[in-house]
Amino acid sequence: MAKKGKYSIEIYKSWCKRCGICAAFCPAGVLAQDGSGAPYVEDPERCTGCQLCQLHCPDFAINVRSPKKKEGKKSTDKVEEVANE
Repeated sequence: MAKKGKYSIEIYKSWCKRCGICAAFCPAGVLAQDGSGAPYVEDPERCTGCQLCQLHCPDFAINVRSPKKKEGKKSTDKVEEVANE
């Protein structure tokens, strides 16, 4: 998992069949393939979070996560507050 930029990109190597679709669809050139065709995160800082790699992966072997939000009340806390009124 690469976690340097705004987005974190997870590649599940055991699920990947090395088709190269993720690297081909990445408009920012974040992903590349090694000599065996396995994808890797070449430049995580350039990730825009578009998730094209994730959406086109036929093996569900890649996951793009948004930056974590600042801690605060969770949505479940709001539901509890309404239920207690």
